[in-house]
Amino acid sequence: MTAYIRKMLFKDTALRLETGAGWKAALKGKAFVLKLSLGLLVMAGILWFLPAFFHAIELRNGRVVNDVILQHLRPFDVSTFIFLLVWSMVALTTWRAIQQPYIFLLFLWSFIFLTLVRIAAISIHPLNPPRGLIPLVDPLSNYFYKGTFITKDLFFSGHTATQCLMFLCMRKSTDRLLALLSILVLAVLLLVQHVHYTIDILAAPFFTYCCYAMGKWVVMKWETPG
Repeated sequence: MTAYIRKMLFKDTALRLETGAGWKAALKGKAFVLKLSLGLLVMAGILWFLPAFFHAIELRNGRVVNDVILQHLRPFDVSTFIFLLVWSMVALTTWRAIQQPYIFLLFLWSFIFLTLVRIAAISIHPLNPPRGLIPLVDPLSNYFYKGTFITKDLFFSGHTATQCLMFLCMRKSTDRLLALLSILVLAVLLLVQHVHYTIDILAAPFFTYCCYAMGKWVVMKWETPG
């Protein structure tokens, strides 16, 4: 069992060779350039759409989940810790993506699928924020949304899902260990601040892995014979 877990956490034979290529070599491949260009174009369209989407969901009414765990947690503002944790992992992932272009491409397409699935999930399951919610202060994200606090983007947790995606895209075992620890700590912090329901956080890894599998398929398509 231990060997199986280590294999799942730290190895990905399908991408072992591809992640060794640098940007200069990767950009010589027509398939890579096509998928990179298309991915950036699709991501730009999603980013253009998101502010209007989040504005719309903030105006609707949803149901409140009876969350036993949150009922036993006194809310505290831990925004600073969440901000530092999230953006530290973003910085690490960005650095690895600069070193290995296929990590960037894998994260890009996986994040595209993840965002689209999350938009669908939020649209299908309208929820009101948990009782006792303390708005999450993130200077970078709040600037993107023009200072508006988004509180109804609940099922499933975008923070948790993004951390899980970074974990899956990392190739080095030490990076994955750091990412795994960040997921666990972040999950606790989000509950402490009552930003999400427990089910939002528990569901995030499942959806993330499915989107990662789709992103990986896009990255691998036409890159190897057969």
